[in-house]
Amino acid sequence: MAPESISIESRLKEDRVFPPSPEFAAQAHVNSREQYEAMYRRSIDDPEGFWGEIASQFHWFRKWDRVLDWKLPYAKWFAGGLTNLSYNCLDRQIECGRGDHVAILWEGEPGDVRKLTYRQLHEQVCKFANVLKQLGVKKGDRVTLYMPMIPELAIAMLACARIGAAHSVIFAGFTKQAIIDRVEDAQSHVMITADGGWRRGKVVPLKQTVDEAAANCDLIQTVVVYQRIGGGPAPGGPASGRSSGGEPASAGPAISRSISMQPGRDHWWHDLMAKASPQCPAEPCDAEDMLYLLYTSGSTGKPKGIVHTTGGYMVYTAYSAKLIFDLKPDDVFWCTADIGWVTGHSYVVYGILANGVTTLMYEGAPNHPDWDRFWAICERHRVTKFYTAPTAIRAFMREGRRHVDKHDLSSIKLLGTVGEPINP
Repeated sequence: MAPESISIESRLKEDRVFPPSPEFAAQAHVNSREQYEAMYRRSIDDPEGFWGEIASQFHWFRKWDRVLDWKLPYAKWFAGGLTNLSYNCLDRQIECGRGDHVAILWEGEPGDVRKLTYRQLHEQVCKFANVLKQLGVKKGDRVTLYMPMIPELAIAMLACARIGAAHSVIFAGFTKQAIIDRVEDAQSHVMITADGGWRRGKVVPLKQTVDEAAANCDLIQTVVVYQRIGGGPAPGGPASGRSSGGEPASAGPAISRSISMQPGRDHWWHDLMAKASPQCPAEPCDAEDMLYLLYTSGSTGKPKGIVHTTGGYMVYTAYSAKLIFDLKPDDVFWCTADIGWVTGHSYVVYGILANGVTTLMYEGAPNHPDWDRFWAICERHRVTKFYTAPTAIRAFMREGRRHVDKHDLSSIKLLGTVGEPINP
């Protein structure tokens, strides 16, 4: 008998359901369809009561006058409220007794590893916030970040948020023209970068690209450079080839590179941090103050700067992360997105740290030195929640199971995917 014909439609359709185990469901924040339906219905019937209750779990310097001020086409969330997202990501966690819990667990492409506790991250953020103020950055200013996936990128973001300056992160793979376009649109005068980063075993010369952009953009008046590549990191700091907690880590290869530093404009990160105070009170920010600008890719025209404000973004990002990924205090959460994209902003940095959980950052490519790099990282750091994209999943599928099967992935309790549907 001839086999039944298989249509393209049957291959494209996916209607299988994979329910969580009873053990997982029993301890989940949302443990039944009925609970979800009830929560959803309340959010529709009483949005101010629903979101006000959630927002009350965060620190506010002044409580809002109204949860939602809705005048078409504008919506203001937590109108009149004063808060600070850096405070809620760091100070609030320390006050809750999580100061010694690991906040950022980072692995560089060469294999170097660093750990920053919430207390250590708080100190670094406060110091860099004072650096920014010393450089003349004020509340409401825009600061451009063009950095590799290293802890200092998150530190710079949180430092901007701490003093009420908006950050504009530019994906480190973009060209000098992309930098110029975004700097000019944001009217940003301060640039934070690194001498370089690692990608597939090669150095990405970030400072060189910034220099090329600055030569054609007079707005760039100050450049702070983190020493990631050239001759190894600065001695004595948290990046000195050891974790901030003092635990040894394998150092990345020291590369002898000549980094051009323009006197009066360019400053080494470690020089400025050495002089900075570790104390910096968080600036009370209106819930509608700009937290950050993030530009579209420009694939359909001029890149558009999307404004994200403080209060609504803080509450929704933290709450969505908690429920969607069922975040628990001892989780090691890894979102593989680059911080240059909105997913990285929300689910590498803000949404995870606002829940007091460990966020894992990885600097390099998923296939360096081989296609098992992601699975090796999951095994090595006992990742519990893993969030990636269908693009990566398709690449892994092409390589087969051999790279997966040689690693112990028993720590993973939840897989998430973002951006588009997964292939059937």
